[in-house]
Amino acid sequence: MKKKLISLAVAGALATPMVASAQGTSVTMFGSAQAEYSTVDFDGLTSQAQIGDETGRSRWGVHVIEQLGGGLKAKAHLEFGFNTGNGDLGVARERWVALANDAWGEVKFGRVQSPFKDFAGGQTIDPFAYTSLQAAGSGGTMTASANGMGSGAQGFVNSAARYDSPTVEGFSFAALLMPGDSNNLDPILGGGIPNSNNLTSSSTSGGEDGEWDFQVAGKYEANIADHNIGVFGGYSRDNISTNQKAFQGVGADDEEIWRGGASWSFQNFRISGQYENVNNASINGAASCTTAAALGATAAGGANNGAGRGQCNSAMNVNGDGHLWFVGGEYALGNTRLLAQGGMSEADATTAAVKREMSTFTVGAIHNLSKRSSLFGGYQRNMIDNSTASGFRDSNVYTVGMRHDF
Repeated sequence: MKKKLISLAVAGALATPMVASAQGTSVTMFGSAQAEYSTVDFDGLTSQAQIGDETGRSRWGVHVIEQLGGGLKAKAHLEFGFNTGNGDLGVARERWVALANDAWGEVKFGRVQSPFKDFAGGQTIDPFAYTSLQAAGSGGTMTASANGMGSGAQGFVNSAARYDSPTVEGFSFAALLMPGDSNNLDPILGGGIPNSNNLTSSSTSGGEDGEWDFQVAGKYEANIADHNIGVFGGYSRDNISTNQKAFQGVGADDEEIWRGGASWSFQNFRISGQYENVNNASINGAASCTTAAALGATAAGGANNGAGRGQCNSAMNVNGDGHLWFVGGEYALGNTRLLAQGGMSEADATTAAVKREMSTFTVGAIHNLSKRSSLFGGYQRNMIDNSTASGFRDSNVYTVGMRHDF
C-alpha cells in the first residue's frame, strides 16, 4: 500500500508544471525539443541529409519572477540551446535580468534578442522560423546577421539593454542599446578571405572607440469587424569601429537597416509581409549570417563545395547596399495550417563583389497534435540569378520534423 501511495505521489509530481515558488518568487523551468529530417540539395553537388536541429530551436532554461510590491517585478532568464542530432549541450542563448511593471513596461540587461527578431516582423511573421524552411538566412528574405541585430536563428545581442513598452490603444514599441566602448567587444574575424560567407563572430555588434549601437521598432494592432490588422516598422544602426573600417577597406561605414511591414488576418486566413533596406552592410552584420540561419558552416563564395551545406542567401556584399522583401500566406484547416511564402534579396554590386539576386518560394504545412506538440514539413526552392559569377548555387530544401514545447 505504501509503495502504491509513493508511486502515485511521484506520478502526480511529474504531471504538474515544473514551477516552484517561495515568498513571492516563482521559478519556472521551460524548454523545447525539435528534430527534423532535412535534405539540402545544391545544384551540381551531392544532396546532404541529416537528422537533428541545426537551426537551434531546441532549448531549455529557467525563468524567475519576484513580486517586489506596488506592481514592480524583478526577473531573471537563463536559456541554453542544444542539438537533438548530436551531443551538443548548453549553447548560450538569452541571459538577462530585468525590472518590469504593467504601467511602464520592462527593461532587460544582458544577452537579449533584438526587436527585429521577436517584436516587429522577423520571426513573428514566419511560421517556419527555426526550421530548415525559415525565411531568415536560408530563405534569404530577412536579415540574419551574425551579430544578432537581425532576425536570424541563434542571433543574440551581447552586453545590451532593451526596453519594451506596454501596449496603449494598440500601440507599443521596443528599443535596444548596446554600449560598444571596450576592446573586448570587437568582432572576432575568421581567417582567409574576408567576405559575407567566411568569418566567425563573437556574436556582438559595436566595438572599440566608443560606438553605441541601437535599434528601435514600433507596431500597431487593431481588430476591426473580425479583421485583425497590424503594421510595424523599425530602424537599426550598427556603428563599426576604427579597426573594422580599416579591415573592411574603402567604402566602410556604419550599417543602417530600415524595416516596414504589415499583417492581416480574417477567420482562417492570414497574410503578412515586410521590406528591409540595407545601407553599408558590415562584415559582421548584414553581410553575414549566423550558422543556424545559413543551415550550416559556409565557405567563400556561397555553398561549401561539398564540405558542408551552409549558404547565407540573405547576405549583402561587404560595404554594399541592398534590400530584402518577404510575403507569406496561411490557411487554417482544423489543426493544420497550410503555408506558402516567398520573396527576394538583392545585394548591390561593390568594387569587390558582383551584384547578386536571390528569389525563393516555400510551401508546407504545420499540424498541431496538441497545444505543445506539432508536426511540420515542406519544400523550399532558392534561385540565384548569377550563380556562376557570385559563386552561390541554386538549392532545393526538403524537411519533415516534430517539435514539443514544455
